[in-house]
Amino acid sequence: MLNSLFSGDLPRSRTLAILLVLVVLGLALAPFITSGARPLNTAATICVYIVLVASYDLLLGYTGIVSFAHTMFFGIGAYGVGLGLSGDEPGWSGMALGLAAALALTLALAFIIGLFALRVRAIFYAMITLAVASSFAVLASQLSDWTGGEDGKTFSVPELLSPATEFGEFMGRSLDGKLITYYIVFGGAVLLFLCLLRVVNSPFGRVLQAIRENEFRAEALGYRTVLYRIAANCIGALAAALAGALMALWLRYVGPKTTLGFEVMTDILLIVVIGGMGTMYGAVIGAALFILANNYLKSLMAEAAGAVSGMPLLEAALHPDRWLLWLGILFILAIYFFPSGIVGKLAPRRH
Repeated sequence: MLNSLFSGDLPRSRTLAILLVLVVLGLALAPFITSGARPLNTAATICVYIVLVASYDLLLGYTGIVSFAHTMFFGIGAYGVGLGLSGDEPGWSGMALGLAAALALTLALAFIIGLFALRVRAIFYAMITLAVASSFAVLASQLSDWTGGEDGKTFSVPELLSPATEFGEFMGRSLDGKLITYYIVFGGAVLLFLCLLRVVNSPFGRVLQAIRENEFRAEALGYRTVLYRIAANCIGALAAALAGALMALWLRYVGPKTTLGFEVMTDILLIVVIGGMGTMYGAVIGAALFILANNYLKSLMAEAAGAVSGMPLLEAALHPDRWLLWLGILFILAIYFFPSGIVGKLAPRRH
């Protein structure tokens, strides 16, 4: 049953299996083993980024497509939920309608971009997707009546998901709408990840890997590689849009910086490289490590700087304002010691 659930792609390393179990258990039990808003927000962000990075790895790691338009689809999903819930009486029907419209727009744009641009090779396709994503970000900022412009848009959620809705207590934790929202995000992330895992381990996924390794040979075998690449682009885009919808539902806010900014794209690329390209489990490990470092490295450095307050040089080096420098150093070390990514090092691909 477990083998079927994971599409025959169980972790091929005991260390990797232990790490994955720790991440999943940590996310599943986060509301009960942590306190305060920050840890729970970190856990929810990890859930969303696991799906977002896995959907991008379907393109980059499994198909060999370099795209910079992934944040555009992420933003479309987020704005779809935000606009659907922006009425005076937010309800499930409005959210469903907004999400359906967002998925339809995502599918149409992914198909059009794939149809016209996937015939262009390598860096030229990457530049086209970057131009399209940048244009969409500008458009979202200018349509301020709908999107809120640069300030973004806050919205309410159905009453069931409101923090004011309480159902009692369990293990010292209040069972409220925020907790339900978290488990919607967690459950949605698990379901989407398992779906992507099924895609890459299906015959369709094997063809994508063949295209990645040698597109000319795959075409010589009779596969219409352009259609497969377009299909991969559409599947990845839809998964990214659903990840954006989960993010918007959790934050109760949508804005260009949280979903459409190029910083989000660079984070995705960093996580893919850290976790390992062409490994769905790399999205889990990479997202967990990167988001944790992004949220807690500055705090840890502040504590470390306080502990060495008598050593001026060391205290200056560990000053919290230099956390991005140390994050960059950690990234360089990760690339040096894990050139194929953490998962690629722990569980090399089968040949």
